[in-house]
Amino acid sequence: MGIKLPDGFLSYYREWEDRIGAFIEWRDDPGVPEEGGLPPDLPPLPPETAPLRGLPCAVKDNIAVKGFSLSCGSKLLEKLRSPYTATAVRRLEAAGAVVVGKTNMDEFGMGSSTDASGIRRTNNPWDQSRVAGGSSGGSASAVAAGVVPFALGSDTGGSVRQPAAFCGVVGLKPTYGAVSRYGLVAYASSLETIGVLSDTAARCRAVFAAIRGKDPRDETTREAPPGSPPLYGASRPRDAPRVIGVLSPEAVARAVATASAAEADGTEGAEAALQTAARAAVLEEEVDRAFRAVRDRLAALGHTLVEVEIPSLKYGVPAYYTIATAEASANLARFDGVRYGKRPDWAENPDDLIDKTREAGFGPEVKLRILLGTFVLRSGFQDRYYLRAQRIRAGIRRSFEELLGGADYGGPPPPCDGILLPVFPTRAFGRGETGLSPFAQKAADLYTCCANLAGLPALSFPAELAGGLPVGVQLLGRAFAEAALLDIAETYEAAYPIPHPPGHRPFWS
Repeated sequence: MGIKLPDGFLSYYREWEDRIGAFIEWRDDPGVPEEGGLPPDLPPLPPETAPLRGLPCAVKDNIAVKGFSLSCGSKLLEKLRSPYTATAVRRLEAAGAVVVGKTNMDEFGMGSSTDASGIRRTNNPWDQSRVAGGSSGGSASAVAAGVVPFALGSDTGGSVRQPAAFCGVVGLKPTYGAVSRYGLVAYASSLETIGVLSDTAARCRAVFAAIRGKDPRDETTREAPPGSPPLYGASRPRDAPRVIGVLSPEAVARAVATASAAEADGTEGAEAALQTAARAAVLEEEVDRAFRAVRDRLAALGHTLVEVEIPSLKYGVPAYYTIATAEASANLARFDGVRYGKRPDWAENPDDLIDKTREAGFGPEVKLRILLGTFVLRSGFQDRYYLRAQRIRAGIRRSFEELLGGADYGGPPPPCDGILLPVFPTRAFGRGETGLSPFAQKAADLYTCCANLAGLPALSFPAELAGGLPVGVQLLGRAFAEAALLDIAETYEAAYPIPHPPGHRPFWS
């Protein structure tokens, strides 16, 4: 069945949407889902998902919902309607949630601001002159404004957590394989996962409980292993003290600063690029102050905090972009104008058709990443770049597992229950001269992309307001230990409630 929106809500939605531009498509009167109930080959929903019944939700426009847009924020697919529904969305609909709209995003998930959308621009609800973050900026902005209580996004290198931090909401990137990617338009298949943006940590827990589980349509999915922390019914109280490793900005700066001209491999301009990357990792004063405040507050709540270091982090961004662009080059090869999508009125031959389709349909950021990916996959370059990046990725994963434990949950307890680190070096940045350069935005992914490289869960949650803008921090955890991260965030939220932007109204209990 559909839902009845509260009195006065539609005018509230329109006022906010005129200011923030969060949606690509919206339905005033959402009806019965076009797909049926939950297929019999999917795990049943836990009873704890009952609070989702009757709630509206939004879905990032690279996740399929039958009958809705599936533009991926690209002019190439602007008119495409999805013929089926993603598994994660079907599970939400089976829990009684109703999709009311599709949210804006950076084109094909490539960007850190949602300004790289080919459809429209999305603004931050706290300050419309600033970006909402990306690439799930539309979902984060809609939740922060109170238009929906939760939304789905996708996270390839921080695309759920960074906009969550910019907009002041909770953002969860689950363990790779915990949530089915069936119905998620592929960008970098080995890195990305469907994630959750929500107004509270408790709501995030319920949404994650609904969407997770093994799916025969996605062979990378698996159930949580025995011994992993249960989302509900745990014998350990949620406010129980934890050991939290702190990956401080100073530790990250030390790792990045060791990058030298020798590591530039003699490439012209590489030393300057490494220095720029090191500067991009330095925290803005307000973010640094908020991060230190969170450390003190977590200690006051009874948690034990210990300093940790991961020297291999300095290789995270180069390894991430090497792998991500290589996979993007392969995945986006399907968009050729032959089978679907926008195409030119006339072409001389198939090659001309493909060239004209991509020239008109792809934006500059997508073209850049496809070219980079094609370069690193060239014959003779795979060993030098792509395979080397995969070895670095394995090393980063081992470094985190030494602190957090592996996915098998055997053996003695690991040293840490989670690792605390910043989400992004700045608060939501402005546009133009007050913004960040594209290179600086990519270098700043250092704090988020390593969770994707390692396939581990990470949770961003609001820390405090600074200068009228939210600041977020994140917890990174052991594989399939989302419950532990949510426990810490919920106890923090109980002591330090999440603030809302001016004009916010609490429609959703």
